[in-house]
Amino acid sequence: MDWGTDLWDQYDVIDKHTQSGLDLVERYIKFVKERTEIEQSYAKQLRNLTKKYTKRGSKEEPESKFSNHAAFQDILNEMNDYAGQREVIAENMMTGICVELTKYLQDLKGERKTHLADAKKAQQSLEASLKQLESTKKRFAKEWGEAEKATQHAEKTEADVNATKLDVEKAKQHSSSRTHTAEECRNDYAAQLQKYNKEQSHFYYTEIPQIFNSMQKLEETRIRRLAEGYCQFSEMEKRVMPIISKCLEGISSAGGKTNEKQDSLLFIEQHKSGFERPADVEFEDYTQGIKPATSDLSLYPQRVRPKLWPFSKKTKPPAAEDFSHLPPEQRKKKLQAKIDDITKELTKAQDQSEALEKMKGVYEQTPQMGDPSSLEPQIQETAHNIGRLRGELAKYETWLAEAIGGEESANAFNNNLQSGMRQSTRENEYEFDEFEDVETPIGQCTALYTFDGNSEGTVSITEGEQLSVMEDDKGDGWMRVLRASGEEGYIPSSYVNVNQ
Repeated sequence: MDWGTDLWDQYDVIDKHTQSGLDLVERYIKFVKERTEIEQSYAKQLRNLTKKYTKRGSKEEPESKFSNHAAFQDILNEMNDYAGQREVIAENMMTGICVELTKYLQDLKGERKTHLADAKKAQQSLEASLKQLESTKKRFAKEWGEAEKATQHAEKTEADVNATKLDVEKAKQHSSSRTHTAEECRNDYAAQLQKYNKEQSHFYYTEIPQIFNSMQKLEETRIRRLAEGYCQFSEMEKRVMPIISKCLEGISSAGGKTNEKQDSLLFIEQHKSGFERPADVEFEDYTQGIKPATSDLSLYPQRVRPKLWPFSKKTKPPAAEDFSHLPPEQRKKKLQAKIDDITKELTKAQDQSEALEKMKGVYEQTPQMGDPSSLEPQIQETAHNIGRLRGELAKYETWLAEAIGGEESANAFNNNLQSGMRQSTRENEYEFDEFEDVETPIGQCTALYTFDGNSEGTVSITEGEQLSVMEDDKGDGWMRVLRASGEEGYIPSSYVNVNQ
């Protein structure tokens, strides 16, 4: 069954039905657009929510080390990722459904309009042919009537005894002419009728069925394409569901990472003062003539510090360089952290100093590579920095020994620190006795551009920097260079100009 055979006379119904299909596509596009707006608004609100509850600099705050605080931050991060997936859904629906269906709808409207216009044109052509048929039919009827009148007049004239022979001849000629004209009209009418019947048959059995069948195919394609749009509405959300599930699993995982015992121990470590609990207050017997030290008789003796009491209101003391404003345990932790930082800086400065000395030796052995005296300012500055850091280190080591308490403990601690420093220095020390075996540069070059050496084996350079060439380009576009700071690595050959 098809439209061309079973609905050959239902042009208006087909017109209305196909228009309804176009309207449905437009309604669906509008529906999806509103859905994307909801998703975008939802994602924006989620992002604002996570931003509202995310503390700035939370990674540096003491609370961030507690598992329950860190878990909440993880949840906020997962929710931010979740919001991103809602945005992905909105974007995919807009491009994959709304944009594509809108483009398809425009093509569909144009094709439907063409088919309806073809049907109208065929209808108008058939109506014009029918009008022509009616015209030839009327003319035939008129001429045949005139011919009959002429024939009757000729017969009447011939029977009239008073009519002359000329009158009879004229009447017969007129009758014959009218009859001939009527016959021509009859033939025209017959030919036009035959033509119309042929056109009518072509219209109803060929032309209209083809047009209506094409519209049926167009309508079925529209339904199939719309059905795909319906499925896309679901599939686009299904695609991100694994990621959304991971976000939700991440939230559950964050909740499972909390450790109340660990948080309690961490809290103790952060705030343990190290003070001894106050001793019992001694009885002062005023009956023996002992007078109070001041007129203000305090419940607590002077040696009892108010800050030791857990419920007393504390005032924050000013920060001291030796951290003496902190309780003993916290002071030791701060001093140790400071010593660790200074030790790292000192090791780095010593490495730099040794690298400069190495470079100076290279220049002394190979004068064409550079002037050794040009490195003196950097060598002096590095030496000054090393001296400053050693002084800082000794100062904080003394304070830490004092915080630990006891001369013996202090000496043992200092010995351990010095031993550790010597070990660290030995690990990073260049053996100058073997300096003669150091690789000699093969030339010099100037950096034409700045290069950020982020990958392993590369080194960063800045425009205008003078470098020593340790290994020339072997055809792979890279060369190995040595910087004045002692850094060595590969750079693109095109980034430097080799000095002649």
